[in-house]
Amino acid sequence: MTTAPERTAPTARPSMAQVAGRLINGSVRRSYEPDVAIDWDAPLVEGKYFLPKEVISLYGTPYWEELTEEQRIALSREELANVLSVGLWFENILNRGLLLQLLREDPAGPFAHYVLTEMGDECRHMTMFGKVIDRVGARPYRMGRRDRFLAAALPHFLRGSLLWVGALIGEEIFDAQQRRIMADPDLQPVVAQLMRIHVIEEARHIKFAREGVVHRMQSASRLERVLVGNLAGLGGPVLKRALTNPGIYHRAGLDVDRAVREVRANTHHDEMAVIGFAPLAAFLEDNGLMGRVGRRLWRRNGFLP
Repeated sequence: MTTAPERTAPTARPSMAQVAGRLINGSVRRSYEPDVAIDWDAPLVEGKYFLPKEVISLYGTPYWEELTEEQRIALSREELANVLSVGLWFENILNRGLLLQLLREDPAGPFAHYVLTEMGDECRHMTMFGKVIDRVGARPYRMGRRDRFLAAALPHFLRGSLLWVGALIGEEIFDAQQRRIMADPDLQPVVAQLMRIHVIEEARHIKFAREGVVHRMQSASRLERVLVGNLAGLGGPVLKRALTNPGIYHRAGLDVDRAVREVRANTHHDEMAVIGFAPLAAFLEDNGLMGRVGRRLWRRNGFLP
């Protein structure tokens, strides 16, 4: 007589405390202090770009074809300074959101300890971004008064799954691009070093935020899913505006009106945005967090095909 095979019980998903404990161990084994991990005294290499050509906003436009090599490199310097400035703004907002989250957590538990570890990473990243902006001979891009007000208010609304999804919007899109471009041989060495450090440490942050979303979705109400899935779409216009700041073209000595006009019509730039957003878009879809309004906002701003 044949006996039926025994069914294997599904493996229980690790708790957030267990995930936090593992990530703390990873942080102990592989974290970087930018002051010593980056060779700040190494000279910039003449003729190398500060971002790869294919991710520069004007790449693929008629205006790009008219630029000299020196103008293209100068534009890449300004776009790098702008990207790092946006990164500084985001990590500042995220750290304040995490601090508020800590007020509701057990300070003796591994969850709180990893949150503090991540905040330490983000503080070093902000220092690293600022030093690289200075090292490449650029100036940071500053928030306007309205954006500073919104940035100060936003952390108070980042709770539950909205905190985790907000973290992923700021981390995953840049991470996907960095992984593709950090080995570019035409990239300035100091920029490549920054990207390698950031990719390694952000991988832990992304893991933590993704686990936070998945755990939250196990008990989230339909209302929470709908709200978060649609509010997340606001990341589209915010990122689009921040990453095509007209000040970039002004500082690079270009015709600002023409540059903005051609960037808006640049299908290649939209393709790069779609590639960067693709991993996060798939994750949001899998977890029921791509609402109708959210999807429309991401698509309208070039992050979905």
